[in-house]
Amino acid sequence: MRKFLLTMLIALTAIALAAPAPAPAQAAPAPKKEIKDPAEYNSYIGATQQTNPQAKISGLTDFLQRYPNSVVKEDALEHLMTAYQQTGEAAKAMETVGRLLEVSPYNLRALAVMAYSKRQAALNGQDAVKNAADAEEMGQRGLKTLATAPKPEGMSDADWDKLKRQYGLVFNAAVGFGELQKKNWPEAAKYLQQAVQTDPTQFYDVYYLGVAYLQQNPINPLGLFYVARAVNLSSSNADVVKFGKYYYGKYHGSMDGWDALLTQAKDTPLPPEGFTIAPAPTLADQARMLVDSKDPKQMSFAEWELVLGAGEPPVADKVWSAIKGQSVEFAGRVISATRTTLLIAATVDAIELKQPDVEVTMSAPLPLRLVPRAGAEIQILAVPASYEPKPFVMKMSKGVLRQAAPRRNGRG
Repeated sequence: MRKFLLTMLIALTAIALAAPAPAPAQAAPAPKKEIKDPAEYNSYIGATQQTNPQAKISGLTDFLQRYPNSVVKEDALEHLMTAYQQTGEAAKAMETVGRLLEVSPYNLRALAVMAYSKRQAALNGQDAVKNAADAEEMGQRGLKTLATAPKPEGMSDADWDKLKRQYGLVFNAAVGFGELQKKNWPEAAKYLQQAVQTDPTQFYDVYYLGVAYLQQNPINPLGLFYVARAVNLSSSNADVVKFGKYYYGKYHGSMDGWDALLTQAKDTPLPPEGFTIAPAPTLADQARMLVDSKDPKQMSFAEWELVLGAGEPPVADKVWSAIKGQSVEFAGRVISATRTTLLIAATVDAIELKQPDVEVTMSAPLPLRLVPRAGAEIQILAVPASYEPKPFVMKMSKGVLRQAAPRRNGRG
């Protein structure tokens, strides 16, 4: 996605800058931006007509130093930004974007580059909260500007329509990503849906749209289509597959139809009209069917949580009687830890929400060097002692740390 969008943004700027250049004062008719000084005009034209990006950078830098208040300062900065992108000088390009936004806070090209770059930085884990918020701000500003932006002089209607679609893609993706980080699922879905309808081949937009739909309450089954689509776009990335299977099974009640959905999403960029997936039986029904078909001691922690949290009393009692007081081993992600107590998220839902569903009292205080950090994935042996069904929390005693659990990459 990164390579595509960087290339796209450079191309967009190049198209936009293809409009006729300002003419000197004696030309007629005069364009909207008129350079009256012939020397200034020659300096500008000489710089912008350079075909070598480095020569263009040198010429534009000289022009901006000599004519800091030029009527075409905004245009010159746009050309300079593009030249830096073409030479791969990302830091210089972003510095120029900042200068451009100081001159023109609603410059579409600068807003698009900034929105994309801030979002990418957040995806890369670089000050994720701030960069996601900045990306959303740039995206919102861009969408507002785009709604009333006039077509650039000299640009064809077809090129302007293409430019607006591509800008809309960048801005909607940035706003949707920002709303996703705030767990505002309906708003995230609204903006990401616009981005995906523009281009359903972008993995992050498609995947996060699926996430936004699946995190809503109740789950929107459109999310299952988009996650299946993301599986295909990611060449069946293991974490994406695991996430998709989990929510498909959670919603549908079984994996029947999952492979068919993958095939459909591969060949169909957007869900067909009337797309739906049959919902699973109620949680209470699922709990009863699970207990009827599986030994409680062979169940996963997530299955225990389903039965104990949603099952009717006779069903829940059957499982609790089988596991209470018995040593069990399970994996989870640490939410917080002291030497004597670990708060752990042991299921996908709890991990997603960053909320513990297990409280383990250790059999003996841990040495400080062994106290796991928040976010660490661990394997632990402990004894179920009691539980609260809603919200579900199992309290366990006699905890003993085992080996570290396999590290997860991403969700699930």
